[in-house]
Amino acid sequence: MELTILMPCLNERQTLGLCIQQAQKFIKDNKISAEILIADNGSTDGSQQLAQDLGARVVYVLLKGYGNALRGGIVSARGNYIIMGDCDMSYDFLHLEPFLEALRAGNDFVIGNRFSGGIKKGAMPLLHRYFGVPLLSYIGRMVYKVPVGDFHCGLRGFNRKAILELKLETEGMEFATEMIGAFARSPYKIKVIPTVLSKDGRNSRSHIRTFRDGWRHLTLMLRDIKH
Repeated sequence: MELTILMPCLNERQTLGLCIQQAQKFIKDNKISAEILIADNGSTDGSQQLAQDLGARVVYVLLKGYGNALRGGIVSARGNYIIMGDCDMSYDFLHLEPFLEALRAGNDFVIGNRFSGGIKKGAMPLLHRYFGVPLLSYIGRMVYKVPVGDFHCGLRGFNRKAILELKLETEGMEFATEMIGAFARSPYKIKVIPTVLSKDGRNSRSHIRTFRDGWRHLTLMLRDIKH
């Protein structure tokens, strides 16, 4: 199997179905050997059953946290390549061609940049857009010496074999930074692709906790400076 489209999930029933249907259309239109894998992190709203009813495969990740969910999904993936994205309608699963083409071309890690691709109105809190993400991304570029303009973009693709070799271990949102740092320190090839960010389609509260998660990203980078 060539591709796994991986979606971490925690009570995403409101938008999960639309994301799965988008991914299915992408797979069908491009005639790809692929699966849609939902890494469920303890949903209580029926997300798991909805995903299965739509034909997606579900893996149950008991350890809580964004990083745990993604690592569980990566280990369970059957595709040679993995493209991951949040299932809240903030990313477009209909048009993943640039990510897959970059992976097929030999890039091992492909990450989106929402600042160059476009951020739709209301899609990102002003504090994140004009301070938090730019600042943490700047620090990340200085620490890891890598030209990634958006360290927190959730739409990413990677070679499954390569990411397993990196042995990532963080459990929370800082997993996004650990991933970039690990690829930056490796001989693997990195590519950045402009990516559009749309407004979250859910009515529920975001899983992101601005100051807690920002601090976790920062302390990880400070730790890596010392090493």
